[in-house]
Amino acid sequence: MVATELRVIYGDTDQMGVVYYANYLRFFEAGRNEFIRAKGLRYRDFEEVHRLRLPVVEAHVAYKSPARYDDLLRVETRLTEVRRASARFGYRILRAGDLLVTGHTVHACVDLEGRVQRMPSALLDRLLPAEETDA
Repeated sequence: MVATELRVIYGDTDQMGVVYYANYLRFFEAGRNEFIRAKGLRYRDFEEVHRLRLPVVEAHVAYKSPARYDDLLRVETRLTEVRRASARFGYRILRAGDLLVTGHTVHACVDLEGRVQRMPSALLDRLLPAEETDA
């Protein structure tokens, strides 16, 4: 698990003063980016070095309690499943220890032309050490 902290900016909120529902997917992305960075990689490496992309093919968000402007959030990210040509990330968003949101995203592994590709073992070795699996 990799934890990322972020603060809710005014532009993340709606007219009711709570985080707009779709922005939680942006928070998931921030967590996923930091997860990959914590593993010694960058998203940019997927495209530039490995000539691959990881588009989202499924997203799920379960809202428990709203976040508001200026809240400090903790996004916890795990790589929960890896298949031949896809990866699933799980997320928990907390405020001061209170669970606000859970969810996951599934990403296909595709080449730069959009064709499905096997996840290279060199990437898997970095992303999925045995202690990170929650399967």
